[in-house]
Amino acid sequence: AATAPRIPPTRLALHHFDVNYSLQLKDLWPSVRASLLCEQKYGALLNNFSPVDHVSQELELLNATDFVSEAPKKALRSQRGAAAEEAGRGESRSQEGSGKGRTAMQAETMTQAETSPPLRPSIRSNIKCYTFPRGDITRFRPARPDALGLLDYYLMDAASLLPVLALNVQPDDFVLDLCAAPGGKTLALLQTGVCGHLAANDVSISRTKRLYQILHSYVPKVIRETVSVTSCDGRDWGQLQGSTFHKVLVDVPCTTDRHSVMEEENNIFHKMRTKERQMLPMLQLQLLMAGILATKPGGEVVYSTCSLSPLQNEYVIE
Repeated sequence: AATAPRIPPTRLALHHFDVNYSLQLKDLWPSVRASLLCEQKYGALLNNFSPVDHVSQELELLNATDFVSEAPKKALRSQRGAAAEEAGRGESRSQEGSGKGRTAMQAETMTQAETSPPLRPSIRSNIKCYTFPRGDITRFRPARPDALGLLDYYLMDAASLLPVLALNVQPDDFVLDLCAAPGGKTLALLQTGVCGHLAANDVSISRTKRLYQILHSYVPKVIRETVSVTSCDGRDWGQLQGSTFHKVLVDVPCTTDRHSVMEEENNIFHKMRTKERQMLPMLQLQLLMAGILATKPGGEVVYSTCSLSPLQNEYVIE
């Protein structure tokens, strides 16, 4: 008897997203879908443990910009534009009163936009990540070693840096990266230069080896030795070291949407991994609870995924 043709997991993933995300995102889904299917664009996280001034100059000559330092400027421009628009609406509504009064109102609105903070102070100036402009598909060259053998930058999805920025690490904070491998976020946390202690954990021994490789390639030995790397089940961390950390990053395993529609290898939409995929929200909730238990009273936890699924994001938090 003929067997049914095998449906690739990438096609299963795309069908799943078409059914679910089209309902969630509505008119936005076609553009989001196109983005998921496009070649991934990387950001270059500069390595502060290696001389970076010449690297910054090289990247800027290629028209790349540091999105971390540009974000507050863009937010301020957006606020000013919104304030100007609001002032314009206020002027059109006002049929009485002197022009001087309306001008004063506009000036006051603009001043509020300029003085209000565009973003919370989580964006630290010592983290630099260069990206090319929208529509520019230039690829970064491979990272190069310096005289000490440390690579000058780490290529990562720039969005992966956002949870680290949101964590808002302060000087001498004890920080836990609960699901740390392959190591990009751990490396970014070290770039802040302010962690009092950093613990990096991942349940996968093979992925933890990758984390060790990243640290060895980018971080001096004297700094590497201050990082505690473990391979524990993150769900048990609250029992192992409860109420220990000021900041905890819980970047949980998820459907990793881009990978799921682009790569056959290690794809969670493989039919043999259906049960594992269905259990993801429960695993994510358990990891989040462990992260909360590991946090000192008054500390902060950042939960993040690489998925658009509400079941893996809002519903886990709620």
